Amino acid sequence: MSLGKLGAGVLMMGLALSASAGANNSSPTSEPGSKTGAKPPTKAKHWYQVGIASWYGSHFQGRKTATGEKFDMNQMTCAHPTLPLGTWLRVTNLKNHKATYVRVNDRGPVIDGRIVDLSFAAARAVGLSGIGRVKLEPVHQNDPELAKALVAQLQAPDLFDPLPLVR
Repeated sequence: MSLGKLGAGVLMMGLALSASAGANNSSPTSEPGSKTGAKPPTKAKHWYQVGIASWYGSHFQGRKTATGEKFDMNQMTCAHPTLPLGTWLRVTNLKNHKATYVRVNDRGPVIDGRIVDLSFAAARAVGLSGIGRVKLEPVHQNDPELAKALVAQLQAPDLFDPLPLVR
């Protein structure tokens, strides 16, 4: 099995994220009482969402998403009603605690009471075979954990040896 365009794209993105995650992206802050008068940074609240997830697949295959790209049920993507398009999320199935990372590329879900529609691949990755209770957490694109997970989602042997081993 060859890597193909999808795997090469994910690999390049994972490597780029991994490289940028090691860089120091923090900005200097002022100490209290300094001449700038800036207050020390406060700890940001951690946003998350818990609710019912569903998935969508072949019926929508190839249709245009809210980002303008074609929906591919084999990509790690999702539809969310309000989060900015392009947002990366960690999705955790609360029944089995399996987690994966997805990118918001569409709007939805259409059915009231659900918080996210996962692509077929994302649903499979967290063991969702219908609907299920999940936790959504945003992940910064420079998060090293995200980069590692994206690279791990590749099947590394396919990168180096497209032919199966014969014994």
